Amino acid sequence: MRNWAIDPLGDAALLIRFGEGIDEGVNRMVQAAASRLEAEPFPGYLECVPSFGTIAVYYDPVELNRPREAGTAFEYVGSLIGKLLQDLGANAGTERETIEIPVCYGGEFGPDLAYVAEFNGLDEAEVVNIHTGRDYLVFALGFAPGFPYLGGMSDRISAPRKATPRLSIPAGSVGIAGTQTGIYPLETPGGWQIIGRTPLALFRPEQEPPVLLRSGQYIRFRAVSASEYDKLAGGRE
Repeated sequence: MRNWAIDPLGDAALLIRFGEGIDEGVNRMVQAAASRLEAEPFPGYLECVPSFGTIAVYYDPVELNRPREAGTAFEYVGSLIGKLLQDLGANAGTERETIEIPVCYGGEFGPDLAYVAEFNGLDEAEVVNIHTGRDYLVFALGFAPGFPYLGGMSDRISAPRKATPRLSIPAGSVGIAGTQTGIYPLETPGGWQIIGRTPLALFRPEQEPPVLLRSGQYIRFRAVSASEYDKLAGGRE
């Protein structure tokens, strides 16, 4: 049984819907489908953009080589994708790649750690232990180049966004907003509660690929001291 649907997205793109919300099983389907599209592109295929439960597929209508009897460009591309993904449910990948992210928590690196602890009736060490105690799935990248939207955070350390966003958050800052956690790859404004900072560069425009993380990977945070942070920051390429 098909467990996805296709909707038009303008005149040169479509959207494959696998599910709603933040669901790890749905996202595995998204990642498996995106990998297959990249590995077996149809004529006219340009790119696909996976998200939490959907994939946007962009194509060039002129390059489709569409038979006259095939209907509209949307209908034709939809039929090609249908054939490509027909057995996806049985073969959705479960391979797991985990990236370790060192983080210095609290102090100047995590000015909101105390707030998150107080909001949840915990001490700061408990927040750090909970935050570093599990793996997080990278559901999607967005907001800024390389910003990972992570799923899997414990409700025990959830916290609301700030009522008034900061005008500037340093690159590498690790934040919490609701039941999600994420890492700011660039210095940008933002309203997440900042609990720490990583010395790793998530956005590296001079490298290929230019981002450290990709959707479908898992990450695990590791608490480091300020001195280890400085050492790792000094070792950046």
